[in-house]
Amino acid sequence: MSENNLLNPNSAPHSDVEDIKVRSNYLRGVLVEAMEDRITASIPEDENRLMKFHGSYMQDDRDLRNERAKQKLEPAYQFMLRIRAPGGVITPEQWLMMDRISKSYANESIRLTTRQSVQLHGVIKWNMKKTIQEINASLLTTLAACGDVNRNVMASPNPYQSEVHAEVYEWASKLSRHLEPQTNAYHEIWLDGEKVIDSNAEQEPIYGPVYLPRKFKIGLAVPPTNDVDVFSQDLGFIAIIEDGKLSGFNVTVGGGMGMTHGDPKTYPQIARVVGFCKPEQVVDVAEKTVTIQRDYGDRAVRKHARFKYTIDDRGLDWFKDELTKRLGWSLEAEREYHFDHNGDRYGWVKGFDGKWHFTLFIQNGRIKDDEGYLLMTGLREIAKVHEGDFRITPNQGLIIGNVSFRRKKKIEALLQTYRLTDGKRYSALQRNSMACVALPTCGLAMAESERYLPDLLDKIEPLLEQNGLRDDDIVIRMTGCPNGCARPALAEIAFIGKAPGKYNMYLGGGFAGQRLNKLYKENIGEKDILDSLSLLLGQYAKERRESEHFGDFVIRAGHVKEVLSGLDFHS
Repeated sequence: MSENNLLNPNSAPHSDVEDIKVRSNYLRGVLVEAMEDRITASIPEDENRLMKFHGSYMQDDRDLRNERAKQKLEPAYQFMLRIRAPGGVITPEQWLMMDRISKSYANESIRLTTRQSVQLHGVIKWNMKKTIQEINASLLTTLAACGDVNRNVMASPNPYQSEVHAEVYEWASKLSRHLEPQTNAYHEIWLDGEKVIDSNAEQEPIYGPVYLPRKFKIGLAVPPTNDVDVFSQDLGFIAIIEDGKLSGFNVTVGGGMGMTHGDPKTYPQIARVVGFCKPEQVVDVAEKTVTIQRDYGDRAVRKHARFKYTIDDRGLDWFKDELTKRLGWSLEAEREYHFDHNGDRYGWVKGFDGKWHFTLFIQNGRIKDDEGYLLMTGLREIAKVHEGDFRITPNQGLIIGNVSFRRKKKIEALLQTYRLTDGKRYSALQRNSMACVALPTCGLAMAESERYLPDLLDKIEPLLEQNGLRDDDIVIRMTGCPNGCARPALAEIAFIGKAPGKYNMYLGGGFAGQRLNKLYKENIGEKDILDSLSLLLGQYAKERRESEHFGDFVIRAGHVKEVLSGLDFHS
């Protein structure tokens, strides 16, 4: 950006998406008319942009594109609908609702996301309104699950560790409510709410009429667990516990995972700590940070519009000064903290209050029934008798939470009946794996991810066995494109799709999510992947130091350089 545009970014030419938001009348556009059009199963692209704010993306089944084109049919258009649940907490009744509508309106599966929300795939246009109404009736929403606003607020989901986790979850919920868009458009379009006669009277006190330049993400972590990958968030809060009590949060800013292949001006970035705030100051800090991005984020180039670029272009000192000015007070000096991992802890654990919690391993977050493994049916039966809650983990796992002693035997029996696993039958590598959806539904995917990673892991298993590494935790992630939905840039081993069957391979991320990885090999296929890992895992097994993680080893051994800032990611 030019120096003038840095000082006044709103003076720069705006992208076409900004024009769509300006014309939308607070996210209304002509969505009602587009959804009622029976001629096509699609909607115009301008309205698809607005649909994101309502929690949905229009997609098509890319597996069927060629065949439908031969038959002179339009693509198999459908919608992904994302449900927002702060901290990933869902009641059994809400779980049964999602199970029901996944069969009635979607593709008979539920997808747990890496942001602790839920996606339903395959909803056709004619069923969208009924689906959203059923979601709303269960006291959940899809509003702001996507779009240029604050997305689902993440929080460490482990209620068994301490009372602090419950307190942190409450702050996540407050942040989510406070930063929710105030437009009445969602209720008008989907819930038959009363229309606003004078739209000029409508207000968005935080976002303004054109919302944010790009999406915004917030996460709250409770050390020593960095399961929310707090350094990947635009705005992060690290809980500081002193004498067993929550004394406040270290504040981090400027994280983000997305980039574009071949464009060195785009890069993943790690958030940096800028100070400490008290619990009651969290909402104020978040609001003012969001307004800074609203006012200074790049609205001309969407690839350069994330908060990380706003921070990197101007510097941390500029941000801290601007935040202080808007708050009317200053953050305190950061306090000590320590992270030692970012994965899930599986199986049964007794909580501080005597309740029990079972963390279930769900490969890549996909819940469906397969031959011999009735995962969806088993969870449905558990939800029917469960009196606690379900908690989606940031690693696409699921906690059956707050189980009373008298219900524990019943749920244990159902877990055994349906062979629902705590992950012990999987290798540690598989338990530390994540993948985005990618093909066939994601329009951005360049390669497979969710459907391919399990097969690739099966072929890596013998390499682990040969080197005695089956039980060693190594974080591995895969995405079908460089947008970073599964936070691949933080993994010890990562594969980012480049073309069908081809991936860029990255190494050296931090085991606790504190460091970026580095490009190791570009545009390689399965054979090269397995050959590379055979050598690397063999060397790791022989030469590693005591308690040395794989990501640390490949840096010490000289395979890749250490990357502590996104500004060094491509160098």
